[in-house]
Amino acid sequence: MEELVKFTIEDRIAFITLNRPEKRNALNEEVVQQLKKFIYKAEKDVNIKVIVLEAEGEVFSAGADLAYLQKLQQNSVNENIADSHQLRELFSAIYFSSKITIAKVQGHAIAGGCGLATVCDFVFSAHEAQFGYTEVKIGFVPAIVALFLIRKIGEGKAKDLLLSGRLISSIEAKEIGLINDMVDHNELDEVVKTFALKMCNETSANSIAITKDLIQKVQSMKTEEALIFAAETNAHVRSTEDFKKGVDSFLTKTKLKW
Repeated sequence: MEELVKFTIEDRIAFITLNRPEKRNALNEEVVQQLKKFIYKAEKDVNIKVIVLEAEGEVFSAGADLAYLQKLQQNSVNENIADSHQLRELFSAIYFSSKITIAKVQGHAIAGGCGLATVCDFVFSAHEAQFGYTEVKIGFVPAIVALFLIRKIGEGKAKDLLLSGRLISSIEAKEIGLINDMVDHNELDEVVKTFALKMCNETSANSIAITKDLIQKVQSMKTEEALIFAAETNAHVRSTEDFKKGVDSFLTKTKLKW
């Protein structure tokens, strides 16, 4: 039986690949579980520095599987609460990962599929890809992704997308800060691999993890509390081996490969 999600490692980069092209890489309970499993696996591997989330076929992900949506209608309230927490755990695992996370979006990313891209640190897409949170059009609510989207692009732009359910082009997605860049479809693999390798070779894994943690935490703090936390973080980092290694490299003008 073919895997619904594939996991490979190359050059300290973990590639987690949605593998349901015949179903437009739609999400269901099993796919979410497998994605979580591989995110956790990559997170625990000290030799992995970057996680790339990608998909087979022409569509990145069309959101929830139709059969899965039908099943949700039959669930009890408690069953639906438990199921919702599975998606929350997946989005949180990606967003709070200490690794650099990249979404490589080769085709449309819709609803939950767009959510997967939203929670990544970086998003690169093909020109023809479209993005949208279409839940309100079927009487659903984009509840879990809303928090992450507001953090990413601000309340006003998030309201536009979440309340209208409209699809936007890669051009508009870049303009509002939802994605980082769009390229020709046949260049996407190379662009993402080059960027991932650059992050592997030119940045400290420890510094990346601490910086991501800082970015996440200060947003929920009061200004003075955040400044104190930032100052203490700054001070603690100075005693780390990576800091000493980096400063020595800078002072001796020797090229450092992390």
